[in-house]
Amino acid sequence: MSDALINGLAGAGGGIIAQLITYPLQTVNTRQQTERDPKKEKRRHGTIQQMIQVVRHEGWDRLYGGLTPSLVGTAASQGVYYYFYQIFRNKAEAAALERKRKGVGDGSVGMLSSLLVAALSGCVNVLLTNPIWVVVTRMQTHTKKSGVQAESAASGDTILAAVEPPPFGTCHAIQEVYDEAGVWGFWRGVFPTLIMVSNPAIQFMLYETLLKKLKKHRASSNKVGNDVSALEIFLLGAAAKLGATVVTYPLLVVKSRLQAKQVVSGDKRHHYRGTFDAILKMIRYEGFYGFYKGMGTKIVQSVLAAAVLFMVKEELVRGTRWLLTKDAVKVVRSKPS
Repeated sequence: MSDALINGLAGAGGGIIAQLITYPLQTVNTRQQTERDPKKEKRRHGTIQQMIQVVRHEGWDRLYGGLTPSLVGTAASQGVYYYFYQIFRNKAEAAALERKRKGVGDGSVGMLSSLLVAALSGCVNVLLTNPIWVVVTRMQTHTKKSGVQAESAASGDTILAAVEPPPFGTCHAIQEVYDEAGVWGFWRGVFPTLIMVSNPAIQFMLYETLLKKLKKHRASSNKVGNDVSALEIFLLGAAAKLGATVVTYPLLVVKSRLQAKQVVSGDKRHHYRGTFDAILKMIRYEGFYGFYKGMGTKIVQSVLAAAVLFMVKEELVRGTRWLLTKDAVKVVRSKPS
């Protein structure tokens, strides 16, 4: 099994576990980012209170709205990302060693090369998986509304009846996106999302840099057992994600606005024709604050998810390599001399 495939599968497994743990926070954060009603903004509660409100008025299942396509998206996204990341990383390491042989550099991958590797991996990932995340955003922002108006068959009068709305599943979200904008609707928000590859690029650059410094410090101190622990990986992943999230959060808000259901009638302030139209309208009608809605929730969710992902992924890679090495040793020993 190739190193790229091991990293791809481990990344998918780590991403699924992180998603399961942090998904309710992600749902609340997406709603915070896409909220455009000033009255609701004034009444906005904290993250925990919002989660309680969703459960009370819509049920537990709404906190996990879009979980199935999200898990598929996470597995595909992390798998694709880590697979191509390892391929590009191997090429960068080979190029660094070649430069060292020519007397240039120390043979290690520099910060700029790490950034480029992460950015290229992110672009491939975005182009392949954007349709999944459009569907997930629609399902996360869909709200159940009770008290639907119903017309009496006998009198023709319109009355309020507590009618349970029909379920809104993956197929409904796909149909809604297609009805709005056709096939290209599934790549809505792809431009800010492509720019958003700077988030994992910055994240991985910081992570690799911090990890490299930690290993170098361990080696220079001559301590017994230089392996980096799972807890240290967790903390390095959290620190890297925190820095990346703070820098790129405004783009994430714009992406969520574009991928949410568009207001095609009524208030045109809430209808976005594209990325630049969304940015200009947000600045005009909401100010720069609009670009940082729900940032506190996002920091908690993304930092926790990234820390869990890095920790689980590294443990899975380590365990898989150990099993493969163990099996290889058994095969060698079982061969007749």
